[in-house]
This record gives sequence, C-alpha cells and structure tokens, in this order.
Amino acid sequence: MKAEIIAVGSEMLTPDNIDTNSLYLTRRLWEAGCSVHLKTVVGDEPGEIVDALRAALDRSDFILVSGGLGPTEDDRTREAAARALGRRIRIDPHLLEALKRKFAARGFRMNKNNERQAEVIEGAEVLDNPFGTAPGMWLEERGRLLVLLPGPPRELESMFEASVVPKIGEAGAGERLVCRSLYVTGIPESELDARIAPLYTRYPRVQTTVLAGTRHIAVRLYRWVPAGEGAGDLDELAARIRAELGDTVFSTAGETMEEVIGRLLGGSGRTLAVAESCTAGMLGMQITRVAGSSAWFLGGVLCYSNPSKRDLCAVPEEVLRRYGAVSAETAEALARGVRRAFGSSIGLSITGIAGPGGGSEEKPVGLVHVGYSDGERTESLSRILPGDRESIRERSAALALSWLRRFLLRPGEDG
Repeated sequence: MKAEIIAVGSEMLTPDNIDTNSLYLTRRLWEAGCSVHLKTVVGDEPGEIVDALRAALDRSDFILVSGGLGPTEDDRTREAAARALGRRIRIDPHLLEALKRKFAARGFRMNKNNERQAEVIEGAEVLDNPFGTAPGMWLEERGRLLVLLPGPPRELESMFEASVVPKIGEAGAGERLVCRSLYVTGIPESELDARIAPLYTRYPRVQTTVLAGTRHIAVRLYRWVPAGEGAGDLDELAARIRAELGDTVFSTAGETMEEVIGRLLGGSGRTLAVAESCTAGMLGMQITRVAGSSAWFLGGVLCYSNPSKRDLCAVPEEVLRRYGAVSAETAEALARGVRRAFGSSIGLSITGIAGPGGGSEEKPVGLVHVGYSDGERTESLSRILPGDRESIRERSAALALSWLRRFLLRPGEDG
C-alpha cells in the first residue's frame, strides 16, 4: 500500500521541536509492507489540516495522522477529519464513561473539556489508548484507510502496535520490505562506494544506500519481496559486500561500535582505561552505554589541562614542553600512563584541537592524536578530522574505538 504520514502540531513548525513520530511510523510501515511516499507537517489551523487530509485521500491508500486529539482548544484533528470526510461527529456515551473511569482510577475528576475526547467521527472504529486519554480512530473512505493517532510517542506507539499493525495485515499489504544493514568504519565514503558499486549495480531489484555519519558509514540494502518469496539475492549481495570490505565492517546485526568493543574485551578477559583531553568524557560515556561494561572498563581520566596530564597520567614535563599537549608523543604517554594508573590491560587516549580556535598552520583545527598501550607496545594514530567542534569530538571518540577494535581483532599485528 502507498502510505502517507501527516503530523499535526504548530509546535513542530518552530525551531524547537521535531516530528519524531514519523520516523517510528515510517520504519514500522515499511516493515509491514507499506511504502511511505510522503510526509507532511501541518499546524493547528483547521483549514490547513482539512486541505492536507483531502489531498492525502486523493493520492494515498493509507493515511496516518498523529497529534491533535487532546482536550485543548488547539487539538483540532477530529473536527478537521470530519470536515474532510463530510461526516458528523457525535459523543460516544460508552467512551465517555470509560474516560471518566480512567480519570477516577488515577485519582482525578474529569474536566468538561476532556469530553471532547469522547467525540467519534461517524463510521469510525475507536482505537483504545492504554497510556492516555485520547482514543484513536480507524476510518475507511472510498477504498482509502485513514488512521488518527495521539501525539505523545508512548501513546502513539502502543496504539499502533496493538491496534493498527494487525489491521494492516488484514488489509493485505501483499509485499514486505526486507532490509540488510552493514556498519563500516575506517574507510572514506568515496572509497567505500567505489569498491561496492560494481557489486550492487548488478542487483537492480535491490535498493542500496550509503549513509555517512560522524561515527560510521551505514550501507543499507532494501528489497520489496512478494508474499511467500525469499530474498536470496539480497542476502547474496550483502555477503559479497561484506567479503569485499573485510574487517572494515564491524556489524551486520545493528550493534554499536561500543557493543562490539565490549564483546571483544569481555571475550578476551582484557580490561580498558581511557585518558581524554579534547573529548572530555565523550569516549567514556559511549563505552559505558553498554550494560555490563563495568566488567571490562575500569575508568577514565579527563585530563584537559597540561598539569592534569602530568599529575594524573604521568606524562613527562619534557614531553609536554618539547612536543606539546596535542602530539603523538603526548597521546602515547597518556595511554601508557592511564593504563598504569588503573592497572588495566589496555590504555586508550585522545588529545586534539576541536576548535573553533586554537589551531595553527602546524597543528590545525581538527588535528587529533589517539594513543594505545597494552604493555607490550605503545602506538599512536594521527588524523585531521573535518567538521565543527562537536562533530570533531564525536569523530575523535569514534576513531579511537575503531582503532581499538583493530588491535582487539588482530593482537600482535599493527593496528
């Protein structure tokens, strides 16, 4: 089915709020076999909502509307949908009593304006809202399907899963979208595409996208598969791309880099400590997102100043004076020092110039040094990373984890 999403709410037309519901709905609709071809954000003005709904009903098989079902004056989706469909609205007495009981169970008396949430469009099937007071509605019009959903994500998602997904199956999407994702690190986007384009262009039925971010590159493969058929060509292409890219592919199962690092460290019995200068805790934060990371992550040092590098990580004064805080020598000394300070198997460090100031011709903004020490060897890696201050910091942490993974995969070899 050809699906369309309409998000209602003037707050999403300001610079302070974004429509996150559409991301969730898009993913679930594609998984259910519905192709999302258009998304619209519209404010609370009733005429504009009516116009958006009428246009959607002319071009889409399945329209999902989020927001505007609350009890306040600016919640106008019900009225606009009724106008667009040319139907009446009535108070459903059973729904009204259920709302009163819901408020009473929570220790509140229902206000008069909440009665609006018992209004039902003629011919609609009411969708229960277990986490809120705004029920949804399922409507059919000229062979089109129209679903009204509440705006709060928890309410929308629970209602969609319990009440909408089963109905999509009944409506008979006919096809399902199959997706495979490969997450890649340590290779530029242009080189990656040059290597895999000769492969994916041989599979015209598979849609291939290459998405570069600050932490990694995602290669996503999509194909619509008719009911009862397999996706052998999709799996074949994924396997060929993985073979071509080798160990630059760090996950095909949706794992983050820190989860991969945790699995490798936990499986080998080794432990890690980190020393961070320009990232100031970002590396440690990412590492500790993984549940159970305390089994292999011993701790970190935020050594932003030169005295902290010297006093907390035993970086020699001579190294700082001769080579500077942002240098391969300091990165190596930090990695060695933090490993000894925590008694860990491995020490990992980051020092760099995140900007926007502080750079020079010799050491430009974006210059980052990552240090590694495991007791047998101490090495460093240098890069000049693009972007603003925050993206340089994010890329620095990602670079450090990516480089650490290479050492964990191939102990005893160059990283």
